[in-house]
Amino acid sequence: MEQTKKKLPLMPLRGIIVFPNMIIHLDVGREKSVSALNAAMVKNSEIILVTQKDSKTDEPSHNDLYEYGTLAEVKQVLKLPGGTIRVLVEGVNRVRINEYLEGEKYFQVDVDVIVESEQMNTEMEALMRNTLFQFEQYIKLSKKVPPDTLEVVEHINEPGRLADLITSHLTLKIEQKQQVLEAFEPKERLLKVLEILTKEIQILEIEKTINSRVKKQMEKTQKEYYLREQIKAIQKELGDTQREEVDEYRKKLALLKVPNETKEKIEKEIDKLERMAPNAAENSVLRNYLDWVLALPWDNHTKDRLDIQHAEKILDEDHYGLAKVKERILEFLAVRQLASSTRSPIICLVGPPGVGKTSLAKSIARSLEREFVRISLGGVRDEAEIRGHRRTYVAALPGRIIQGMKNAGSTNPVFLLDEIDKMSMDFRGDPSAALLEVLDPEQNSTFSDHFVELPFDLSSVLFVTTANALHPIPRPLLDRMEVIYIEGYTEDEKLTIAKRYLVPRKMKEHGLDISQFTISDQALTKVIREYTREAGVRNLERVCATLCRKGAKQIVSNQENVKVTVQNLHTFLGAPKFRWGEIEEKDEVGVATGLAWTETGGDILAIEVTTMAGSGKLSLTGKLGEVMQESGRTALSLIRSRAEDLGIDPEFYKNKDIHIHVPEGAIPKDGPSAGITMATALLSALSNKGISRNVAMTGEITLRGKVLPIGGVKEKVLAAHRAGIKTVILPKDNKKDIDDIPSNVRKKIKVKFAERIEEVWEIALVGEK
Repeated sequence: MEQTKKKLPLMPLRGIIVFPNMIIHLDVGREKSVSALNAAMVKNSEIILVTQKDSKTDEPSHNDLYEYGTLAEVKQVLKLPGGTIRVLVEGVNRVRINEYLEGEKYFQVDVDVIVESEQMNTEMEALMRNTLFQFEQYIKLSKKVPPDTLEVVEHINEPGRLADLITSHLTLKIEQKQQVLEAFEPKERLLKVLEILTKEIQILEIEKTINSRVKKQMEKTQKEYYLREQIKAIQKELGDTQREEVDEYRKKLALLKVPNETKEKIEKEIDKLERMAPNAAENSVLRNYLDWVLALPWDNHTKDRLDIQHAEKILDEDHYGLAKVKERILEFLAVRQLASSTRSPIICLVGPPGVGKTSLAKSIARSLEREFVRISLGGVRDEAEIRGHRRTYVAALPGRIIQGMKNAGSTNPVFLLDEIDKMSMDFRGDPSAALLEVLDPEQNSTFSDHFVELPFDLSSVLFVTTANALHPIPRPLLDRMEVIYIEGYTEDEKLTIAKRYLVPRKMKEHGLDISQFTISDQALTKVIREYTREAGVRNLERVCATLCRKGAKQIVSNQENVKVTVQNLHTFLGAPKFRWGEIEEKDEVGVATGLAWTETGGDILAIEVTTMAGSGKLSLTGKLGEVMQESGRTALSLIRSRAEDLGIDPEFYKNKDIHIHVPEGAIPKDGPSAGITMATALLSALSNKGISRNVAMTGEITLRGKVLPIGGVKEKVLAAHRAGIKTVILPKDNKKDIDDIPSNVRKKIKVKFAERIEEVWEIALVGEK
């Protein structure tokens, strides 16, 4: 390798490196570069070409240029429009810049020109062959190098020139090409090129693998897309919209917030529908199933209005009285306000017909601002009504619970299960057993319907059930509910309800104005006493409707206003249907007034006893139940055991027949609470002593003469008040129930408590006939 010194002009290059023996066109536009080119043309057309370190620099200094460059010979200069000069140059030798000489118009440098000495040996030959082979592999993998290039390269015998030519055809960074330019020794240069080729080949192979994988994936995707589009086109041509439905189902599922397990199951059903033939028998079943499942309110819930004052106002607006129920709802709201995660209670409203159980559930929903759903269980005898049918059955549907949730559109409605005591069972199953899961806060968070077959959360639902009586409800079901008793209304409560709610509502329904039609309080009181007899207000509402109808007819016919009073009430309603104050007209022997509880409220019961000559036979009539018949026999045994003390013939059971009768014989009667009434009537008949007509009694009797407690105290006392009774005898243990009786009734009736039968007789019996 030889070196010679020269002083030549320098032209900086941007983004390109010129190797020795390389012929290339350069476009020159910068002022300094043009000046350097002109200076070279003046001399012997030699110029130094050095690449900038940063191609973005417009005015490079000597620090911005590499130390090594190429001595080139200018072969041709061509001026282009716009002031640019195109130059054809040929690289001659490598140069090392020693010094930058002073000059303003262009760079002038002092350089060492390196002349290579090509020495061939076996090692160099092997290195050249290896490099050629790698270059051939590179050409095969890279599409950027023309295949003809290999033929040109193969004919070069100089190792250094081979390295330069190969490097000029590679797509490399400027830094890598500069490293090859700075390698003066041919062997070192070839090794550098071989290293670069090996690395580039590896990169190209990886790129090829990636491209192949991407291409396969794209081909698969495009194939699927193409096939799907074909299926769509075929289905469209055949008029089949199943694909659109599947897409619609998937969109709906994506919007649902459901547990992952539930989502996966629904996705499987959608996939099954997608693969199924449109005319398959199961197609409509599967579509119906998906319609139901995706329409359920899995995650939609309304926000409770936890305002106690607002709720209390609404409950009072809709219903008069019913303090216990209202108090329970307000307690629920208060707890909900303090602990939002509490489970909803399951309330069972028990009471006679017409007291407002069903409408109360609506008021609860309105006060909480929740959705309201009502299903009637009266007469339901199929378990599938609650849990639904399996999908395998024709026309299968979900049960009423799931149907109600869909209709509500939220996960936390007020759900009314009406007439829960009217359910029955047969060979199709027991619906009350199916309700055990629904009405259990520990289980209903994962309620499973036979049709849906997915766990559905009912724990946020406020269940309200209604019943007229508790005894028909199965014990396990009753155990799951919080029972609230709603007693019948008093006369005063009925009057207030009629004035506040019933009459205004019926007047509005019949198009009547208060200036045209009025009903006096006394007339309403007479309607309550003599035209209706009930615990609730349904019949009272019907009578109010009748008055409004007849009043409307008079207003239209006679063109005059109507006022209903006690005097003209019979012209609207006819003769009274009931006697109010049905107490006996006088004190009688063998007739005692008892008090009875019925599903429609309380009632008075006249128990008659008569004796006649005979053989001591006891007859019990009036369609009495077993318990009531046993009470009659117990009363008789009590009287026989004390005959001498009571001044009765001890042999009466041998020579007298006794007949105990309870009027209204067509109506079944049962229960132990007529025990003291029967004993009193028996003593009266046998001793010929009268019984006060102003006294009514209730209580169970024992053979020892003890008076045991009974139920339904409020209803019984109200019945006594309605009948005009002045004194009521109750068992001593029922003293706790007196608080349930309205204060205005307690003021009008004298309540006496008895622990033994002698105390009853002392109050009720009034002496000889």
